[in-house]
Amino acid sequence: MPASPADSALYRGLFSDEETAALFTDSAEIRAMLLVEGVLARVQGELGVIPADAAAFIDRASREVVIDPAAMALETATNGVPVPALVTAFRKAMEAPDHARYLHWGATSQDIMETGQALRLRRVMGLWDGRLQALAQALGRMAAAHADLPMAARTYGQAATPTSFGAVVASWGHPVLRHRARLAAVRDDLAVVSLGGAAGTLSAMGPEGPATRAALAAALGLTDPGHSWHAERDSIGAFAAWMAGVVASLGKMGEDLILLVQSGHGEVVISGAGSSSTMPQKQNPVGPSVLVALARQVIALEGAMQGAGLHRQQRDGAAWFVEWLTLPQMCILTGRALALALDLAQRITPVPEAMAKGLADGAGLIRAEEFTFALARHMPRPEAQAQMKAFCKRAMAGEGSLPDLVAQAFPDLALDAAAGLGTAPDEARAFAASVSQP
Repeated sequence: MPASPADSALYRGLFSDEETAALFTDSAEIRAMLLVEGVLARVQGELGVIPADAAAFIDRASREVVIDPAAMALETATNGVPVPALVTAFRKAMEAPDHARYLHWGATSQDIMETGQALRLRRVMGLWDGRLQALAQALGRMAAAHADLPMAARTYGQAATPTSFGAVVASWGHPVLRHRARLAAVRDDLAVVSLGGAAGTLSAMGPEGPATRAALAAALGLTDPGHSWHAERDSIGAFAAWMAGVVASLGKMGEDLILLVQSGHGEVVISGAGSSSTMPQKQNPVGPSVLVALARQVIALEGAMQGAGLHRQQRDGAAWFVEWLTLPQMCILTGRALALALDLAQRITPVPEAMAKGLADGAGLIRAEEFTFALARHMPRPEAQAQMKAFCKRAMAGEGSLPDLVAQAFPDLALDAAAGLGTAPDEARAFAASVSQP
């Protein structure tokens, strides 16, 4: 197995996301860095920092040049960053030394890499925003369709009280809406230009340094922070935390689905489930299992990203390298989790008969709380509780189901099964209504 599933023809279908991974290739990074170098030269030419003819030449060449990542490998390994190799290759490709000498004027490697990364992450988050919206809509449709479908709610793995399948689906969907709302702030915090020069002071650009940074930000559609942020990693840490939160919510959906499809319950069916090599009767919940695995892995990687926030002094290669090792993996796995959750949401079918059986199993004891409060409307609650405990003991002893025993003793008591769902149907419909449909 390759070190990264994104590089595996065998496993990428399980664990990788093609659209997200495409923004974390060598070619994508190089193209983004060339764009930044070209636009930097253009705005420097406009401000008189470098000659206008050189600026125009570099800007045009940045959009035309093709640089082989393999040709940069040795110099990157030596320098610890790819930008010196990029500058070397770009200058050579321009074949115009009088212009090429103004390339990368006053910037440092981290400026070029992180501004290029901001451009790529902006595209990543735009992609994910659409997926979050589509997932919320799919869950909203499912919640509305099954708002009144009763099933057993389970706490600590035990049947507790009735709920509705629509309410369960809504519990998967509410976090999706919140994560999407938070994404806007995360995206704004990351859509920031980096231009500080060697130690964050822009000294090589002279008095036009701040204006250059502002112009570069405007030209790229990014925000000018007004200062260097080389060692300020809180925004990238917040993005990592956001990703961990997203996959945790999606992983909870996966955990629920694994239990809902397990033998003995079978309360939902997932079309296209996996098969066993030796047991033809099995339909393995591969998708939900992958969703859980992705969640656990991204959550583990998030700790490394937070540790990478400990940047020493004005710039820190060691901490920065940890981000390189971690962030692309987190993004690709998160992208896959979002795509997979959306796919699963369109392949889930509840099984009402199995859900009814889950409610009836255990002699109907799941309705004990409901019946206790029904009795408490006609007698003191302690007396109602004592009566219900006695009925439960008889039901567990095999004398009959709890609903039958209560009905026999209190024939005039209204035992409406729908009342046992409480607010579940209303909550399912409220979630569905809160989701903006196309």
